[in-house]
Amino acid sequence: MGPAQAAMGPNDKFDLVVKGGEVLDPSQSLRAKRDVGIRFGLIEALDLDIPETRAQRVLDASGKLVLPGLVDLHAHAYPYGSAIGIPADETVPFSGVTTVVSAGDAGANNLAALRRHIAAQTRTRMFAFVHIANHGLSGFPVAELHNIDHAQVEACAMVIAENPDFVIGVKVRMSENVIFKHGVEPLKRAIQACEMSGRPAKVMVHIGGVETAELMSRILDLLRPGDILTHCYSGAPNNTGQFTNIVQDGKLLPAALEAKRRGVVFDIGHGGGSFDFTVAEAAIAQGAPPDTISSDLHVFSGNTPGMPFLPWVMSKFLPLGFSLEQVVAMTTSVPARVIDRGAKLGTLQVGAPGDVSVMELVDGPVNFVDTRRNARSGTAHLKPVQTVNTGVVFGRPFQSPFAVR
Repeated sequence: MGPAQAAMGPNDKFDLVVKGGEVLDPSQSLRAKRDVGIRFGLIEALDLDIPETRAQRVLDASGKLVLPGLVDLHAHAYPYGSAIGIPADETVPFSGVTTVVSAGDAGANNLAALRRHIAAQTRTRMFAFVHIANHGLSGFPVAELHNIDHAQVEACAMVIAENPDFVIGVKVRMSENVIFKHGVEPLKRAIQACEMSGRPAKVMVHIGGVETAELMSRILDLLRPGDILTHCYSGAPNNTGQFTNIVQDGKLLPAALEAKRRGVVFDIGHGGGSFDFTVAEAAIAQGAPPDTISSDLHVFSGNTPGMPFLPWVMSKFLPLGFSLEQVVAMTTSVPARVIDRGAKLGTLQVGAPGDVSVMELVDGPVNFVDTRRNARSGTAHLKPVQTVNTGVVFGRPFQSPFAVR
């Protein structure tokens, strides 16, 4: 429970009013013109009109979309401690993200450094999945789970238990180039660590090209309701060039459909090599649509043709048949629930942290590519304009005509 706040009196002012925009908040089934009043870092009001005289500062959002602060369920935000980590705050002008989840950058040995030296000094709100490998994600030159002895269950469970306000659960990468010939053992250890922790911790499972087609079904069968299948529409081959993903020969694996039905979360995790339009189209048509859209943004993926900044990844799902409301839900209210923060994050409800992503929906022809160079055309895309984190405008407007006055 946070500190008690006094009710606003007639002469009290909001610290910030985001004014004149079209609020789109799936958590409240709301899409309408509203002003957002923020005071003491929290949403204080969501009204048709808040006079400028009631505001210390005004962010003019006329003609733009006003969304809850975006929640990126899968990114790599451990700079200096990981070969691929990128500072979360530096990406905000391009992403509109106010809450980021570090997807296994740190393991039991270095989770404290991620928490104390990165998260504590980052304005972007941060949570983490701790890697089942003690030293975290280390793809170069040898991946972290080639040696299964790095997967220490008790150490991982202890870190989950000791960090309930920061750690969501356990990350494990299951593609063949990471786990070598260890089959489902790394996943079993990740699940065991969650259960040993005594918390309702979740497993985030990275898939790509796994060793065999049969192994993909075994992975899916082990996942529990609430566990997360990230890179769910990966089309990456395994080490021998076989396509062993959830869609094989154009057909969705029965194990994938069963996982979806029992509540496994299907997460995009676009990245630089993990999103294939052809896999997505087949899986969606056969009953396995995504639950959450995430970026898998890191120092390498951010420079790939697929451009996995979250608003751009969101835009790729508009030509796949999803409404703007659905796409926004998959990056706000739904991932907030997945990390068990649905009551306060990913929403503009009164009392929630004052996190706002102002976006422009740019109409006009646009071309998208996935990570396998498949192209699709669209008619609009989302462009980040300004981001507000706990009531404070984040940096300066990035090439924007908006003024905070």
